[in-house]
Amino acid sequence: MLAKLHAKLGDFWWYSIMLFCACRAADVLNAFVGLWLVPKYVDPSELGAVMPLANFAGLLALPVAVFANTFRNEVSSLSLNGEFGKLKSLMRSIFIAAAVFIVLAVLISHILLPHFLHRIRIAEGLLGFAILMTAFVNAIAPIFTNTIQALRKFKACSLMNIAGAPLRLLTMLIAMPLRPLTGYFIGQGASPAFNILSALFCLKTELSAEAEPYWTRENIRTFARLFLIFLISGATGSLATVIESTVLRQQLPNLDSAGYYMATRFSDISGFLYNTLVFTMFPFTAQLAAQGKDVRPLILKTGAATIVFSILVATPFFFFGERILALLPHGEQYAAYHWAIPWQIAISTLGALTGLYVTAEVSANRFGFMKWMVPLDLIYPALLLAVSGYGYFVDYLPASWSAFLAAHNIHSLESMLWWITAVNALKVAGCIIQCIVFPCFNKTIALPRNPFRSGTSS
Repeated sequence: MLAKLHAKLGDFWWYSIMLFCACRAADVLNAFVGLWLVPKYVDPSELGAVMPLANFAGLLALPVAVFANTFRNEVSSLSLNGEFGKLKSLMRSIFIAAAVFIVLAVLISHILLPHFLHRIRIAEGLLGFAILMTAFVNAIAPIFTNTIQALRKFKACSLMNIAGAPLRLLTMLIAMPLRPLTGYFIGQGASPAFNILSALFCLKTELSAEAEPYWTRENIRTFARLFLIFLISGATGSLATVIESTVLRQQLPNLDSAGYYMATRFSDISGFLYNTLVFTMFPFTAQLAAQGKDVRPLILKTGAATIVFSILVATPFFFFGERILALLPHGEQYAAYHWAIPWQIAISTLGALTGLYVTAEVSANRFGFMKWMVPLDLIYPALLLAVSGYGYFVDYLPASWSAFLAAHNIHSLESMLWWITAVNALKVAGCIIQCIVFPCFNKTIALPRNPFRSGTSS
C-alpha cells in the first residue's frame, strides 16, 4: 500500500510528506517553547530583544555559515559519487576554518557585543558567551545535515528532528529559570549540537574511509569564487535582518516589540511546510538542473502549496487571534497585537516564496538573482536607518526632506510591518520576473565535477 503511494507521489513529495509529519511532532514542543516557556520566563520588557539577539548571533557566525553553503553542492557531489575519502578531507578543512573564524568572532564580539546589547536595552552577564556558542553550533550543524540530505537519508533526518526538540525543551527547562535569556540561547544550541553527534553516527560508515587529497588549483579557484558569492549574499542579507530587528527594538516601545515577537511565534507555523519543502527540494532541483531540465515547474508547485498552507494557517487567527493570545503567559498584554499575526504570516509567505526560488537557483549553481537582490538588501537597511535616525541630521537636511522622513518614520508596529512587507514583496516580484521573463539571465558556475551528468543514479 505504502509502496504504491510512494510510486504514485514520486520521491520528492513522498519524502516531503514523511519529513513534514516527523517535523510536526517536534514542532509541538517547539511551539510550547516559543509560545509558553519563553513568555513565561522572559520579562515583556526583554522579550522583544530575543530576535535581534538571534540575528546578531547569526551575523557573528556568518563566515562559518558561508562555508557550509559554499560546499553544499560539493558535499552532494562527493557523497553521491562515493568519494568519502575526499569528503572527509573537505570536512576537516571546513572545521579548521571554523576554528579560525571562532577566534576572530570572539575578538569582534568582545568589541561590538556590549554596544549592541546596550542599544537593545539588555544587560550582558553570560549572555555574550551563550550567543557565540549557539551561533557557531548552528552554523556548523548544516555541514553534517547537508551530507545526510545529499545521501537522501531522510529517515535519519526525521528521527533527528523528533529527538532534538525534547532535548532543546529539557535544556531550556533547566537553564531558563536561572537566567532566562541566557538559558534560551543555551537551549537553542542543544538541538544542533545533538544533530552534529547524530549525523556523525549516521555517517560513520562513509567517514570511516581513509582521507584522500582533495584540494587542487581548480578546486581552490572555483570555490574561492563561490565563497565570495555566498559571502556577499550572506553578509548583505544577514546585515539587513540585524538592522531590521534592531531598528524595530529601538524605535518601538518594549511592549510593541514584545507583541511583534509573539506574532512571529504564530506566523512561524506557516513556515512548517516551507521548511520541509526547501530542505527536500535541494537535491531534486540540483539533479534536474544538472540534467538540463527546467526546475520552474517544481518551484511553482512548491510555491502554490506554500501559499495554500499559509492561508489555512492564517484563517483561524483572523477570527480567534485575540482569544488565543490571551491564553498565553502575560497574554492580556499581548492580546491587542492579534491583528499582527495574519499580517506576519503573509510576510513569512513572501519570504518563503523567495527562499524556494533562491534555493532552486543555488542548487543549480546559478546566482543571477544576486545582481538585484544584493543591492536591495543594501538599500533597505540604509533607508531604515535614514528614516529612524534622521533626527541626528535634521539640522543639515532640507526642510522638505525632514518632513518626508518624519512622515514615514517608524512610530508603531504597523509602520514597521509596512516596511517589512514592502521589501519582501519586491523580492518576490524580482524572483517572478527573473523566473518567468528573464530565465536566460542566469548563468551556471561550473563545478569541478557533476555527479548527475556522470550517470550516478538517485
